Amino acid sequence: MSLLWAIPALPLCGALILGLAGPALGPRLAAIVGTASVGLAALIAVAIGVGWAAHPPPGGVFVQTLWTWIGLPGLTIRFALLLDPLSLLMILVVTLVGSLIHLFSTAYMRGEAGFSRYFAWLNLFVAAMLLLVLADDLAVLFIGWEGVGVCSYLLVGFWFAYPANGAAAQKSFIVTRIADIAMLAGLLIIATQLGTLNIEGVLAGAAGWPRGGWLAEVAAALLLIGGLGKSAQVPLHTWLPDAMAGPTPVSALIHAATMVTAGVYLVVRLHPLFLRAPLVMDAIAIGGAVTLLIAAGAGLAQSDIKRVLAYSTMSQIGYMFVALGVGAWSAAMFHFITHAVFKALLFLSAGAVTMRLHHEQNIFAMGGLRRPLPAAFAGFVIGAASLAALPLVSAGFFSKDMILGVLWGASRPALWAAALVGALLTAIYAFRLVFTVFFGPVVTPPEGRYGLRILLPLGLLSVAAVTIGWLETPTFLGGRHLVSGWLLQAPGGGTVPPVIQLAGVAVPLAGIAIAWPLHRRGVWRAQAARPPNAPARLLAAAGGFDALYDVALVRPYLALVAALRHDPVDLVSGWLEQGAAGAHRRLRATQTGQLRRYAAWMMAGAVATIAAVLFA
Repeated sequence: MSLLWAIPALPLCGALILGLAGPALGPRLAAIVGTASVGLAALIAVAIGVGWAAHPPPGGVFVQTLWTWIGLPGLTIRFALLLDPLSLLMILVVTLVGSLIHLFSTAYMRGEAGFSRYFAWLNLFVAAMLLLVLADDLAVLFIGWEGVGVCSYLLVGFWFAYPANGAAAQKSFIVTRIADIAMLAGLLIIATQLGTLNIEGVLAGAAGWPRGGWLAEVAAALLLIGGLGKSAQVPLHTWLPDAMAGPTPVSALIHAATMVTAGVYLVVRLHPLFLRAPLVMDAIAIGGAVTLLIAAGAGLAQSDIKRVLAYSTMSQIGYMFVALGVGAWSAAMFHFITHAVFKALLFLSAGAVTMRLHHEQNIFAMGGLRRPLPAAFAGFVIGAASLAALPLVSAGFFSKDMILGVLWGASRPALWAAALVGALLTAIYAFRLVFTVFFGPVVTPPEGRYGLRILLPLGLLSVAAVTIGWLETPTFLGGRHLVSGWLLQAPGGGTVPPVIQLAGVAVPLAGIAIAWPLHRRGVWRAQAARPPNAPARLLAAAGGFDALYDVALVRPYLALVAALRHDPVDLVSGWLEQGAAGAHRRLRATQTGQLRRYAAWMMAGAVATIAAVLFA
């Protein structure tokens, strides 16, 4: 465990080397440095995990203090790393999935301008996420929190020559920064009230706050706003679909293992604080349910393969938030694990398809690809099955079934019903993708071939997407609880009636049964060929939040900027200058050179002066 510091340090060193000397290294060496730095971090994380399982530290917590960062009267901030079951689980997922995405990137980004720059930012992204999840202090966590935000801006706008990409990067940066201001305010409240930002000290101090008191509610609400922005939950979700402008491996990293899961991690890490705020807990659960339904509906109306997957991420993070809202941390984290695997698999499989189609992303320009692209087909079907929670054969089934069980066991039938409807919609849009892209006649013949750097990540993630769900199984499949046992939290849910369990099994199958005949009849393609009606446009726009923000915030702000495009002092000075210039023009018009006019003006002035004196 003494090498814990090396896990975030290795990707950080890789980023520094690539940032300073990347172009001189050449593409081959840049790829080796970028991938090896994350791969070595993954090996160290696995070794630490094995050592932890064999000989856990006293109290189940290991803290490695590196240095004291800030020492002020009443506030000391240490730059220290905290390793416990939660952070160990996070670093394993981030490094293992991240290393596979790096390996895939070496082939996907081959020949791109800025190759070494891409890997420098990708390494920095992983390093920031690792710092976030290992931080022992909320101030250090906030550094990693802002780091992933900056890296997402750089990577989403990687192809910055295209204006749309730059706009998407700015949007993701601005929306998440707005949320982060609220989070910073929450951290300041905690620091002033408790005199510390050390996570253990914060949780110990917050335990003394009254449950439902204003202090706990306000602090938790402000932190939650930061989490909603990072995890793209309603109403701060609008940046995520546009973030698909970045390279596909970037989308895989953002959605599977890094940025969008940061909000989930924050709530789990500080769950004793959130338990003191029941109103915020209800907001987490209800907001998650709203998000999963809106995003699942939007996924049905997209024609861009990456945007479908983006909305699916919003929806699946919504499931995690629903579980968090009822206090089921282990269920949320189990779904985080399975989602990281199958979402990385889906994005990389989508990338494997588009790179053979000259980066075409419109699903209706695809079709019949299961035979020309068998590896991408197999990976995408396995990922879609897990996304749809296909019973027994997919990891997503076990984690989603666990969430449905805890919702029913928590006596929240409305949340359970929302999650079930979301599962039905998910199965429909997941297999709408599969049938449209891989079945039917070939629309666009693929070109080129794959190498091991594409096939190996797809193969490993496919195996994981089939097997990893068996870490946590329902009672009727043996009742294994490895994840919840590792996190030291009971799985929850109590006894779930067989009919409720049967509903969770039947809904994904029903979704596929709906999607297949619609594909066979050509309904999906027919809908795409005609202009959408108003309800379809609203569905595709995920509730129209973008338009609402445009009218209520963006346009008034731009109008104000246009009105104040100059400094107000300069504006007043300009008005004075214009007035003086006008007065000068009028006075100059009186200078005609005619003596009788001057005499008349002088006489008039004299009369006016005398009158003023006499009648004053």
